[in-house]
Amino acid sequence: MPSVMRWFHTVRHLRPVQIYGRAWFKFYHPSVDLSPAPALRPLLFGWIAPVQRQPTLREPFEFCFLNELHGVVSSGDWDDPSISKLWRYNLHYFDDLNAKGAQSRISWHQKLLLRWVQENTPGQGTGWEPYPTSLRIVNWIKWAWAGNVLPPECLQSLAVQVRWVLRRLEIHLQGNHLIANAKALVFAGLFFSGPEARKWLKKGLGLLSRQLPEQILGDGGQFERSTMYHALALEDMLDLCNATATVSQESIPMRWRVMVEGWRETVTLMRQWLALMCHPDGEIGLFNDAAFGIAPSQAELECYAKRLGLSSLPVSRQNVTHLENSGYVRVQLGPMTALLDVAIVGPRHLPAHGHADTLSFELSLFGQRLLVNSGTSCYGASDERLRQRGTAAHNTVVIDGQDSSEVWGGFRVARRARPTVSLIQEGERKIIVDASHDGYQRLPGENTHRRRWSLSNVSLIIEDEILGSFRNAEARFHLHPHVKSDGQKLHEGQLALQLPQGQDVNIYVMGGAVRLDTSTWHPHFGISEHNLCLVVTFQSSRVRTEISW
Repeated sequence: MPSVMRWFHTVRHLRPVQIYGRAWFKFYHPSVDLSPAPALRPLLFGWIAPVQRQPTLREPFEFCFLNELHGVVSSGDWDDPSISKLWRYNLHYFDDLNAKGAQSRISWHQKLLLRWVQENTPGQGTGWEPYPTSLRIVNWIKWAWAGNVLPPECLQSLAVQVRWVLRRLEIHLQGNHLIANAKALVFAGLFFSGPEARKWLKKGLGLLSRQLPEQILGDGGQFERSTMYHALALEDMLDLCNATATVSQESIPMRWRVMVEGWRETVTLMRQWLALMCHPDGEIGLFNDAAFGIAPSQAELECYAKRLGLSSLPVSRQNVTHLENSGYVRVQLGPMTALLDVAIVGPRHLPAHGHADTLSFELSLFGQRLLVNSGTSCYGASDERLRQRGTAAHNTVVIDGQDSSEVWGGFRVARRARPTVSLIQEGERKIIVDASHDGYQRLPGENTHRRRWSLSNVSLIIEDEILGSFRNAEARFHLHPHVKSDGQKLHEGQLALQLPQGQDVNIYVMGGAVRLDTSTWHPHFGISEHNLCLVVTFQSSRVRTEISW
């Protein structure tokens, strides 16, 4: 029965298109269209250099993705089942074509392109799934627009790939996958010319006209509430602005010209959101599925925006900013930067990249991270994936060993926590944020978790209250791996910490028993770093944790 109910509470949030789309995607097998590629469209205006990622091609046929090194020696290595699917996805993206120092690897790239065409049968294998195909289409076109020549075999294959994506749109997955499909169609429609290319362009722009208003929220945040996927979405939007600027306005169908012109305003909102969700070290806060090194950094995206002629972002002077549509609060006071999570898990129909992290937060002091969420090191259906998505891997409260939202599988969520922000108050010397969530209402005690953050120039006080009966409850605070602690006064409810640059931080707990557990932090895919977690066990319904510096 629990399994049936879990499925029920997962499926009931889906849209009909996701349900019948799965059936369509599984049982409909379109034929591969091998007809000749359309003619190329000459560019009227120059293609601006996009973001350049770190190189992943180490030797002519040796790749490093997700901190794993593998070679592609034989044709079977393109889809080796012993290697994770996410690694194989990256293999088929062809990001290295446009990575740093790509010009020095042109001969490698030319051989790689031809091998891919020869050894990957159209329509078969991981490399022909719509998502990697969409990203590969864009990367091949970017490479060509950068002044490289795609061999005739690759131009022909490129057209076949575009036709395949058009017939395999990921309507069942929605979200960033559908945006990737649309982006590929727009790029192909601008790269090629003629009636078929116009059809691709219209289809891609039509998808974007429906998806972007939903996926980019009013405060500029991407609707999946992942900082990493937001940065990827921002890169997509900058690329689309870049691509559409290479052709005359008349090349864009009239009904979508206003939309295309408005993309720059959307990009500005997205840039502002990303800047607010970064720590002083310039990297993103690790909320929901997020890790460094997958998406371009905020600084890299800003440089790209500048190359495209977009104006610089104004420096925010606000002490507190509530990103109300996406559900985050940034507080900046003196040496303290706090990012508070008062967001829903994700869109009702698409919580795939959500974590059970409601009312968690991250904290930096003097430009250094002190409290961190666990990050993300893996995908797939594994115990470690579940642990990293679970409540205990975040800086919030666990009741009776349960997650605040029922994360399960690799990308599923059943019953979800619904947060409520009751107060954001800014005084002369202190900012108070009050919030609660009902994610534990499903437990026998029908619990509600309430949290108050009181933030000032010299301290942060977290007051946690649990309504309803419970057997056990813990507030967890994960320390950055570089933070040092001797743990000598834990029995007195005190903990002395030292930041990497030598500043002292003190934590004092009232209403709970304190211990230090070992844990892991995952700033990159494939990476686990040992860290400490301060665990406060509730002795009553309330716990007060004061962090001072």
